[in-house]
Amino acid sequence: MRIIPAIDIIDGKCVRLSKGDYDTKKIYNESPLEVAKQFEAHGIQYLHLVDLDGAKSKHIVNHKVLEQIASKTSLTIDFGGGLKTDDDLRIAFDSGAQQITGGSIAVKDKATFLGWLGKFGSDKIILGADAMDEKVAVSGWQEESKEELIPFIEQYQSQGIAYVICTDISKDGMLEGPSFALYQKIMTQMPAIKLIASGGISTFDELPKLAEMGCEGTIIGKAIYENRISLKQLENYILSV
Repeated sequence: MRIIPAIDIIDGKCVRLSKGDYDTKKIYNESPLEVAKQFEAHGIQYLHLVDLDGAKSKHIVNHKVLEQIASKTSLTIDFGGGLKTDDDLRIAFDSGAQQITGGSIAVKDKATFLGWLGKFGSDKIILGADAMDEKVAVSGWQEESKEELIPFIEQYQSQGIAYVICTDISKDGMLEGPSFALYQKIMTQMPAIKLIASGGISTFDELPKLAEMGCEGTIIGKAIYENRISLKQLENYILSV
């Protein structure tokens, strides 16, 4: 299972929110590049980079941060937040993203999202399926859609999607543990999907459980920043698998 730390950006700084609420913003570092370099120094190869300003503005904003991290580390970066147009995607890939995550766009403009999937392929385009009570949420989690989570993922899997990042919003940033039951349900119904679990990771012991369940990756955010999981633990885990 891939270990994928998260860096969320507001005003060019590394922050974390709770349940996607911008009013809960906590700045952890003024320099996302510095944080990314710490991850790299501990053997981490992947990074989940989220442009929270972009998610709010509905277009890419923090592409310079992406460019900086991509050019000054060897991390494989997936980038999301506010990607709405072909131009946003071009900027993201030109700035060094290896993959992009589309969430709201996959709900609100399926034709554009499927166009990206057709143009760039399933290795480059990740479906962001973030949910509250198994209903897909959009617009930086400010809105709930009518889309049911499992049929939503199934529909895109039938169109060729391979990678899915699924966040249970009620767990995000709360350090209360991930949604094991939800991920088990997804893996049972769609065993071929490359599921990346996100939200609520709070202790190191949860990682082997997610791996056992068949998750392809897990995104870890606040647990790292609040020192619940050390980078040394993650380094040892990566070396052991």
